[in-house]
Amino acid sequence: MLQQMRGAAKFVWIFLFVAFVGGFLLADMSGLIGMTGVTPNTVVGEVNGKEIPYLTWENLTRQLVQQQEQQSGRPVTADERLQAEQAAFDQLVQEILLQQEYDRRGIRVTDEEVIQAARLSPPPQFMQAPELQTDGRFDPDKYQRFLSSPVARQQGLLRQLEDYYRSELPRTKLFTQVAAETWVSDDALFEAYKDERDSVEVSFVAFRPTPAQVEAAAVSTADARRYYQQYRDRWERPGRAVVSVVSLSRTPSAADTAATVAKLRELKQEIQSGTSSFEDVARRESADTVSGSQGGDLGRGPRGRFVAAFENAAFALRPNQISDPVRTDFGWHLIQVTERKGDTIAVRHILLRVQQGDSAATATDRQADRLASLAAASDDPTKFDAAATELSLLMTQVPVVEGQTAAYQGRGVRGISGFAFSGVRVGEISDLIDDEDGYYLVRLDSLTEGGMQPFERVQEDIVQALKERKAVEAILPQAEAFLADARATTLEAAAQKAGLELQTPAAFNRRTFVPGLGFNNEAIGAAFGAPMNTPVLARTFDAVFVLRANMRSQADRADFELIKEILRAREVPAAREARIRSYLEELRRNATVKDLRREVNATLRRQVIE
Repeated sequence: MLQQMRGAAKFVWIFLFVAFVGGFLLADMSGLIGMTGVTPNTVVGEVNGKEIPYLTWENLTRQLVQQQEQQSGRPVTADERLQAEQAAFDQLVQEILLQQEYDRRGIRVTDEEVIQAARLSPPPQFMQAPELQTDGRFDPDKYQRFLSSPVARQQGLLRQLEDYYRSELPRTKLFTQVAAETWVSDDALFEAYKDERDSVEVSFVAFRPTPAQVEAAAVSTADARRYYQQYRDRWERPGRAVVSVVSLSRTPSAADTAATVAKLRELKQEIQSGTSSFEDVARRESADTVSGSQGGDLGRGPRGRFVAAFENAAFALRPNQISDPVRTDFGWHLIQVTERKGDTIAVRHILLRVQQGDSAATATDRQADRLASLAAASDDPTKFDAAATELSLLMTQVPVVEGQTAAYQGRGVRGISGFAFSGVRVGEISDLIDDEDGYYLVRLDSLTEGGMQPFERVQEDIVQALKERKAVEAILPQAEAFLADARATTLEAAAQKAGLELQTPAAFNRRTFVPGLGFNNEAIGAAFGAPMNTPVLARTFDAVFVLRANMRSQADRADFELIKEILRAREVPAAREARIRSYLEELRRNATVKDLRREVNATLRRQVIE
C-alpha cells in the first residue's frame, strides 16, 4: 500500500520537499551561476528586510513547473515558466509575511497538537486515496493502520506529515483569529436577500455624448495631474512591449489529416481483432500522455465534461463499442465507453494530433535549425534581420502585454510574452520557440516596465477619461430639459417628441447587468430608489439617463425569516473567506517588498549569451 501511495502523483505535493540540487549543479557547471556573481544565496527579493535566496525561489519554481508538466503531459512554455516564477515568488512572500505574523501574535504549535491533527485530521488527499477507502468512502481505521505501520516510519513519511502540520496548523490558528469576529447580521442578510429577490422594470432614455463632443471637451494638464494624484492607486499597469517575430509554419496538409484518420482506423482494427487491448494501444500511441499512461482512461461522469463533438460521439456508443475517428479542436480520437449507468458513462480515448508528414517536417526542422544558428539567443539585433532576409521570412511587429498570451497572425502563441518580460534587453533575440503549428524567433524592439506608472505615461488615458466626464456634464442641460417635458406629459410622449429611443428591458434585480443601463451603478440605484411612475434623472460616468420605474417587486421579510439561518450558513463562510483574503492583501500592501528577479534573470541570460 505504501509503495502505491508513494507512486501516486497526487500525493507528491504533500510530502515532496525537493532541493533540486541536480538542477542547480547543472546550472553551475554550465556557467549560469558563479561567474556573474549569482550564487545560491543571491537575493531575489526582500520582505520587510527578510531575504529570499535565489536557490529557494528557483527550487519552488521548478517544483511548480514539474507539477504543471505532470498535469499537462508536455513541457511548459516560456509564458508558463514566467507564471510559475511569479507564483513561486508570491508564495514565498506570503510565507514570510505569515511567519512574521505568527511571531508577532505569539502563535506556536506543540508536539501534542501535531500528533492530534495527524491522527484526527488527515490531509484532503489522504481522504481521497483509494488505498485508504472502503466502499468508496474514507476509512479511518485504514488510515490509523497506515500511520502505525513500520514502513511509514522507515520511509520518513511520518516526519513529512509532521512538517506538513507544523506549516498548516499555525496558518489555521492565524486565520481563525482573523476571522473569529466575522458575522453576518440579520440586517445584512436581509439586504443581500433583497438584492437577489427585489426586482424592477423600468423605461428609460439614454443621453450619451458623441465622439465629437468628447474630443471637443477641454482638459488642462493641471486637471489631469490633480486626478492622477487623487487616484494614485489606479495607475498600476502591466508591462508592455513590441516584438518582431518571424515564423516557420508546421501546418499539416489535407494529406496529413487523411493519414492521421487512416492511422486511427488501423488502431481500431488492431483492437477489434484482439491483437492489442484498447488500454495498451492508448499507452503506446495516444498524444494525450496524461490519460494515455492510464490506458486512455478519462474517468466516469455525466454530460458536460467534454467538448460537444466528443461528448455527442461518446454518449452515442454502447458499452465497449469503439467509435470511428472523431474530430475535435484537440485532434482526432477513438472513443470507447467502458460502462454506462443512466446518464453517467466511463470513457477511454486515444488521441492523435495531425502533424506534418515526415518529408515536410524534416525540411521545416532543417530550416528551423538554420534560423536558430543564425540568430537565436543573440544580443545583436541585426542578426535577426539578416536571418529573416536569408531565409525569406516575413517580419511582423507584435504588441505584447505582460501576463497575456501574444497574438500573432490571428492566434495566440505561447512563449513570446514570456520572453519579452523575462528580463531581456531591447534588441535581444529569443531562443527558438516552437509549438504544434510552427517555429518562432522573437526580437524585443521596445519595452515599457509594468507597475505603478508615472504621470507622463498615463496622462493620455487620464485626459481621455476626463474628456468623457466633461462631455457628459455638457449634455446634462439637454437631459434636464427632457426630464421636465417627461414630467409635464409622459416619458413616451417626450421621447416621441424628441425623436429619442425609449427602452424597456426585462425586469431585473440589483445584481443583474442591464443592457443599456450597466451594472451596479447610479442608474441601477435610481431604478430601485425612485418613486414609482415618476421620471427621474440618473448620471453615470459615461451617460445621463431619464428613467421611470414601471413595476417593482419587493422581498418579503416573513419569507426571509423562514430561511434566514440557511442563508447565514451560506454567507458566514463566504464572509470569513473574504475577511481572510482582505487580511492577506492588507499584509502584502503594507509590507516592504523588493523584487530583484528581473535583474537576476537578466544577469543569468547575459552569461548564456556571452
